Amino acid sequence: MVPTTTQDTKGELPCQGTLARKKKRQHKPRLERRIAGATNRWRLPRQPVSGDLLALSQLCKALSIDFDEALKNPHRLYVSQIQKIFSENLKNKAVQNGEADVILECLGFKWELHQPQLFQSKTLTKLYLGALARATTSPIKELEKLLQAHLTGKIKERPPIKKMIISLKINDPLVTKVAFATALKNLYMSEAEINMDDMLGVLASAHILQFSTLFQRCVAMMMSGLTPSTIKNVYLAGCKYKEEQLTTACEKWLEMNLVPLVGTQIHLRKIPQELLHKVLKSPRLFTFSEFHLLKILLLWVYLQLNHKIQTIPTYETVLAFFISCPRKSSFLDRDTGQSLIPLFLCLRLHGITKGKDLEELRHMNFFPESWLVRVIANHYHALESGGDMAHVKDLTAQAVRFGLFFSQEYTTFSKMIAIYGFFFEIKGTKHDTTSYSFYMQRMRHTDVEFSSLVSDHGPVSLRAERLVKYEIRAQALVDGKWQEFRTGQIMQKFGLVKPSCKSHVLKVQTVGIPIYASFSFIFPIS
Repeated sequence: MVPTTTQDTKGELPCQGTLARKKKRQHKPRLERRIAGATNRWRLPRQPVSGDLLALSQLCKALSIDFDEALKNPHRLYVSQIQKIFSENLKNKAVQNGEADVILECLGFKWELHQPQLFQSKTLTKLYLGALARATTSPIKELEKLLQAHLTGKIKERPPIKKMIISLKINDPLVTKVAFATALKNLYMSEAEINMDDMLGVLASAHILQFSTLFQRCVAMMMSGLTPSTIKNVYLAGCKYKEEQLTTACEKWLEMNLVPLVGTQIHLRKIPQELLHKVLKSPRLFTFSEFHLLKILLLWVYLQLNHKIQTIPTYETVLAFFISCPRKSSFLDRDTGQSLIPLFLCLRLHGITKGKDLEELRHMNFFPESWLVRVIANHYHALESGGDMAHVKDLTAQAVRFGLFFSQEYTTFSKMIAIYGFFFEIKGTKHDTTSYSFYMQRMRHTDVEFSSLVSDHGPVSLRAERLVKYEIRAQALVDGKWQEFRTGQIMQKFGLVKPSCKSHVLKVQTVGIPIYASFSFIFPIS
């Protein structure tokens, strides 16, 4: 039988159709492929969201793009590549002088911008993409053309794109026209000068523009330029824009400078209560003594209640003000003082031991009677038991504290302290331009230096040894960062003769000045 040959519906032999299809597949143009990420995965450039999700994921990692965002908005891949390329190219190129690509309408002005600079701002990028989507049928193709032109170095040869007009509304009162102009200037000049008076406005402008490099530059400058007059605005800006670096820097700076610097100026009034509370709770807070810290806090309250005062009053004026208040109840028991109780609970009133200071506490009628009774009772029991502080357990949160502010002119600086009949000298010594040491030592009450501390009615302990738990800490600011040196917590019996009369020596190597040295100790039950 002779086999018959059948034809398909198109009149072609089966073998001929197969060959034609093979031939057609062989001549099908191959799509370009590109390496993405650090693992040499490949993806198709004309299909932002291809079936190769692993490649897409690695591309997103390489460009720091959220994977889910890339799936929802494929154009983000092009935008991120353009931003990366432009940011690298702008480092070594002069300011662009060609015709502007974009006109930004903002704050009543029209600002002419160029694409390479514009793409440094996420906010302006989004506005530009929105305008591009409205003006063209295929915004992704336009972005791809722009990307390819920059990759091949043919940006000057790219076909002209219609000049876009975008608008930005700003409601932040910190943003002024000068500050916003400075922010836009930084799109073109990475180190453009920023006037310190405009710093907050430039920071706010950078936040609105989502211009991260400028924002971080402002943050760094504000952190390094903290003063009593600027700390309030810097702290509030850190809270407003949720910039933890700024708020933390303000807290650390105020921990050291509340007592020796801010407390001597009218700017103390501006310190927000929230910030003050954080600083008072900090174990790193520097103070000359507990009573000194109390006077600073009383002054802050006085300034809150007397807004017209423009100069720092004397302590006697502050004391007279509170004494003159109605004596039916203490100040903190009144409505005015209720909100301030958390601040004064941070004080370690048991660290105030001088009879004169305790008498002033009672006379000013500021603290509730129960607070003062507890302080006096604790002092009485401590004296009765040879100095043992049974009411104090935690060195970090409850220790009696004193401080030395070691400034440029000192080679040696010391202070004498007396507590429960025991006498100590806290001392700092400068050995050379970068070497210092700090220690404390027990002294005899007969030493000449203690004549002013020992009165006819002052207690004097005759115990040969006194068990002390202590820590010495020193801090200095170097290049905008705080250096901290500490002995750690040490338990030691202090005698009256060497070597037992001297504490461990804290050795400090730093170029920072001044040095804030803190001495904290308690007398455990012995």
